[in-house]
Amino acid sequence: MTAQWKTNSARFGWLAGAVGAGVLTFSILNVTGSLGAQPAAPRTAAAPGASFAEVIESVSPAVVNIAVTKTEQAAPTSFQFEGQGPRGGDQQQFPFEFFERFFDGDPRQMQPRRMEGQGSGFLVDASGYIVTNNHVAGGADEITVTLQDGRKFDAKLVGNDTRTDLAVIKIDAGATLPYVAFGDSDTARVGDWVVAIGNPFGLGGTATAGIISARGRDIQSGPYDDYLQLDAPINFGNSGGPVFNVAGQVVGVNTAIFSPNGGNVGIGFAIPANQAKDIVADLRENGSVERGWLGVQIQDLDDELAKSLRLSGTDGALVTEVVGDGPAAHGGVQSGDVITRFNGKEIDSPRTLSRAVASATPNTGAKVTVWRDGHSRDLTVELGEAQNDQAVAENQSGGGPVHGGAALGLSLRALSDTDRAQLGLPSDVTGAVVAAVQPDSPAAEKGIRPGDVITRVNQKPVTNAADAVTALNAAREKDETALLLVRRGDAQRFVALSFS
Repeated sequence: MTAQWKTNSARFGWLAGAVGAGVLTFSILNVTGSLGAQPAAPRTAAAPGASFAEVIESVSPAVVNIAVTKTEQAAPTSFQFEGQGPRGGDQQQFPFEFFERFFDGDPRQMQPRRMEGQGSGFLVDASGYIVTNNHVAGGADEITVTLQDGRKFDAKLVGNDTRTDLAVIKIDAGATLPYVAFGDSDTARVGDWVVAIGNPFGLGGTATAGIISARGRDIQSGPYDDYLQLDAPINFGNSGGPVFNVAGQVVGVNTAIFSPNGGNVGIGFAIPANQAKDIVADLRENGSVERGWLGVQIQDLDDELAKSLRLSGTDGALVTEVVGDGPAAHGGVQSGDVITRFNGKEIDSPRTLSRAVASATPNTGAKVTVWRDGHSRDLTVELGEAQNDQAVAENQSGGGPVHGGAALGLSLRALSDTDRAQLGLPSDVTGAVVAAVQPDSPAAEKGIRPGDVITRVNQKPVTNAADAVTALNAAREKDETALLLVRRGDAQRFVALSFS
């Protein structure tokens, strides 16, 4: 997965449960508006010909309220958690950010604290299996499910998946239960009417209606983001609740909202049903999700990168690094390759590749088409099984510069053993350290910063600053785009810089 080099200005919060005085919610949706909050912009489409009442009446018995308790080590705090907005004048923070801050105190002051939260879920079969969000049920000590008729049951966690924020829990009611079915979210169109049902603010079963505003949204919450965007009002406690189409089929699972002002502005996000039902099936069967692993770091292409690689268009996933002794390395994939197809599927972006690889069966062969040296090549890769994500270290280093690449806004110097230790680099890494970056320069615009290490220029390795300067000067004389492979900690990224 490509390292994030720039901070998004937009703010997102996970959907959360309502809380009583003195307790902290697990859930993570920041909503401070009134209970009657409406979407930010009025819908102009005509209302449906029939009421939603019949759909809501038929599916509501399968929608449940979920109450959870959890004991965590937490630092003392004066914050209040009663569903109110951010404390003081900081109107850009989220309850989830409060949650993280609450637990990030001095370990010496950590104290056990019992927390309570509420969310939503829905029954997917008559025996008591319930789908919800991982941030609702994952890691809970106790889970209590309340049905529409008021009956309460203790639930157990069957399985959870942090990468897609899904979880499956189960109750034993001793009787057949009402349930709902997943629909085909691939056929859901922008403009289709949808109904969200859940437990906003702990009030119990509540329905809100709206439309699908957009598809394929990536909010940087994980490597497999592919959200449906909704304008149906969703609030605290809607986490894990279902989104229905007018036929009463589940087309999404409420998960997050966008909120620049601390309240509901009519932009919510739901996990598409076609993604959710595959994850749910794995969780029910295995308690976890098995995903394929290719063993590469990848990034997007822009026009300059594509031009430097003699590639027509910017579709594909550019390989910045191949994990040593990993599946891709054994299959012949190289850094600088552009993956254009995977198992017959066209790859238009790194996100598309990530989802395609994740959905593939581990320990099976995969057909991978790459663009290399101006030609397509077909490779066969034996996939591995994905493990936990690795952390990316980001450090910077100073020192006396060897000037070069001035037209690009770069000042370079030699890479020393001290640099390797400070930057967390293996001993075999060679290249030129970026000592300084001129503001508003081509290098600055592409996110290069002091402490980055340039290891290749136009696909040729550089062992020191002098090599890098020579290669950059050669590219400038030929009026070529300079294609740099830039390393930051244990992540690499290609950057194309133009001298013009």
